[in-house]
Amino acid sequence: MAKIILHTKINAPIERCFLLSLSVDLHKSSAASTNEKVIAGVSSGLVKLNDVITWEAKHLGVVQHFTSKITAYEKPNYFTDEMQKGAFKKFQHLHSFKKNGEGCIMTDELKMEAPLGIFGKIAMALVVKSHMEKFLIKRNDFIKKIAEGEDWKKYIPENL
Repeated sequence: MAKIILHTKINAPIERCFLLSLSVDLHKSSAASTNEKVIAGVSSGLVKLNDVITWEAKHLGVVQHFTSKITAYEKPNYFTDEMQKGAFKKFQHLHSFKKNGEGCIMTDELKMEAPLGIFGKIAMALVVKSHMEKFLIKRNDFIKKIAEGEDWKKYIPENL
């Protein structure tokens, strides 16, 4: 099983960073390069515990369908999304947030297991893990930019 752990320091309140990470609209904006779109489930706003989304996106030149469910949620500390259906044998993504002065540290812990036995393991080692790490870094940089500026107001409802 491949594992990626990333830590991103964000100069914004922990609650804001947590909510931005739950935003379907922010995810669509951050993943524009892969043409990600929702084809079933929660299509806008913020996801919550037990919500399910099916995404369509082009990764590594192949159109993929990926169904994910929010399986754990404790505001503003963490949430987990897990693949219900998709190209991986297993895919679990823990998003955690820790207060750091006036800001926070956002941590991604992604565990992935490829299908297809030895061929999947080779693909994971050669291409997939690196691709997913770059994808997460780009997404985290986008979250950081939005959280530290004024654009966060576009993604978080006023009544929260």
